[in-house]
Amino acid sequence: MSPCPALARCLAFRIPTTLLLLLGLFTPITIAEAAPRDKPNIVVIMADDIGYECLGCYGSQAYPTPNIDRLAKEGMRFENAHSQPLCTPSRVQIMTGIYNNRNYIRFGLLDPSAKTFANVLRDAGYETCVAGKWQLGGGLEGPGKFGFDHYCLWQLTRRPSRYPNPGLEIDGKEVDFKNGEFGPDVVSDYICDFMEANKEKPFLVYYPMIAPHWPFLPTPDHPDWDPAMWRDEKNEPGGFKGPKYWDAMVRYTDKMVGKVINKLDELKLREDTLVLWTGDNGTYTSIVTPFHGRDYRGGKASTKDNGTHVGFIASWPGQIEAGSVVSDLVDFSDVYPTVQEVAGVETQPKDALDGISLKPVFEGKPREKDFIYCWYQRDGQRGKASQHVRDARYKVYADGKAYDVLKDPLEENDLTPSLAGSESAERIAELRKALARHEAITKQADPKQKQLRQKLGN
Repeated sequence: MSPCPALARCLAFRIPTTLLLLLGLFTPITIAEAAPRDKPNIVVIMADDIGYECLGCYGSQAYPTPNIDRLAKEGMRFENAHSQPLCTPSRVQIMTGIYNNRNYIRFGLLDPSAKTFANVLRDAGYETCVAGKWQLGGGLEGPGKFGFDHYCLWQLTRRPSRYPNPGLEIDGKEVDFKNGEFGPDVVSDYICDFMEANKEKPFLVYYPMIAPHWPFLPTPDHPDWDPAMWRDEKNEPGGFKGPKYWDAMVRYTDKMVGKVINKLDELKLREDTLVLWTGDNGTYTSIVTPFHGRDYRGGKASTKDNGTHVGFIASWPGQIEAGSVVSDLVDFSDVYPTVQEVAGVETQPKDALDGISLKPVFEGKPREKDFIYCWYQRDGQRGKASQHVRDARYKVYADGKAYDVLKDPLEENDLTPSLAGSESAERIAELRKALARHEAITKQADPKQKQLRQKLGN
């Protein structure tokens, strides 16, 4: 698909390679002539509101996801990856590498003083781009302050349509599309153009996808697609949360992933690029998917498994063994240190980040991460958050309850009354000690976070 006119205008400061060729001012460097890369490209893709139960590579037969499945086939699939229960908490954690108990302020906001993985990579010489759903505040200058040289975003300064005839913010301008464009197409075009323009440099692409979050609508590939829909709407209408078009949304989400991967193939950059794919939280609650012999209802906004268990895939041909499946525990705090180490950037002090790099796992080496911690309160209200630690089997909450989530994923049977002398007792005691350490950190962080909430507004 060729770039849309508005996107071309926003990229006008770049002189297209084709024009330079016509003018005789530029000689392309062939792959054979190019010097070996000392810094790999990094592409982080995070889909919006899709749990692991919707993905073919995790055993789902409900929806076709061939491109995401291809990433898993060519790379590494993580069995025990967990997001935060909701979008903003996940976005804050994945970009900063810090658990929400230390830096989450409120819904729809990233601390203006935060340092993201894009800040670090830009300082190391990477060209940086973010495209997709923002929802973190900061105004038109925000993405730049958080390390992104280029951006094409929805919900940066406003909330118009994200799908048919969308309103986006592109490199400092509000741009409205009124000719039947589809938001995911515009955003993915921008990413592909960015990679084309920067193929000779190391680049970071952060792609927090717009889809498949409601409103669930017919896509351009669906027979019910209406290119005039919402053309005159200034704000995105509510509703459209039923499951009728969920299948179409999943298909288009997968298609957009394939579009980016195919562009890397076209540019002959796949072996020079680490691609991480995940989802920001569980599927919306109106969606019920047949999965592993049961009806699996989406659990978005819940701390239960159906609200946090997401797909997590790492693909890097020649560096990560194709078709590998690992049981290592992963949460979103791990992405920042992974990006940092893969890029060869000097790591921050050990206590600055909560995550642990996945690079050793990519290389088949051991990695010490015995549990995942979660602090969750949608609006950032200190003292009202749910806190828990978990491993692949057990989960322990700050209220004292404990669950075997393999046997009891809906958390209906508290293990606490029957723990004495059980095989679970020792492990749950270890998890409670770990939780106590994080609760202490939370208490230390509370005063500062309360001040920030007051300063930045509730």
